[in-house]
Amino acid sequence: MDHTSTWFVGLDVHKETIAVAYIDCQPGAEAVSFGTIGTRHSDLDKLIRKLQSKGKHLVFVYEAGPCGYWLYRYLRRKNLTCFVVAPSLIPKRPGDRVKTDRRDAITLARWMRSGDLTAVYVPEVEDEAIRDLARAREDTLQDLKAAQCRLKAFLLCQDIGYTGRAHWGPAHLRWLAEVVCPTPAQQIVFQDGPGA
Repeated sequence: MDHTSTWFVGLDVHKETIAVAYIDCQPGAEAVSFGTIGTRHSDLDKLIRKLQSKGKHLVFVYEAGPCGYWLYRYLRRKNLTCFVVAPSLIPKRPGDRVKTDRRDAITLARWMRSGDLTAVYVPEVEDEAIRDLARAREDTLQDLKAAQCRLKAFLLCQDIGYTGRAHWGPAHLRWLAEVVCPTPAQQIVFQDGPGA
């Protein structure tokens, strides 16, 4: 790769916008803020065309975050170089507490040029899908446990107690099916609320 024809492009990615900055590899070059673009593919294509029209090799970098890896995968499909870095691995200057999208994009471009950023592993789509499935299962189990606690607390407030041994087993579920609350309003809460 010819360093004299390379631009490092920092991207500060958000849900609906991407702040863009770039810096040339020439000694003494200053980072330039390109501005803000949208997150649609057409917005990215337009950015790529504008930057490539200068005859430069482009190296993109952005922080890992809630927007995921779609941008990395999109740029890689276009045969462009892209790195994703963990926010915790980005060097911080003492006293530099002002954060704006523009400054973050410029900082990413500068650190990428200096070689001080460490890229994270970007999982394949299938691996990420398995991770999403595992997270969804864990979230569902936590939701179930919270709902069970709410139901037990509701019944305790109504002085309705289960005298059997194990909660949430077949006998307990049969007992729950036969519970009658003191008032119709509480019965509605019981049937549609905490344990539903």
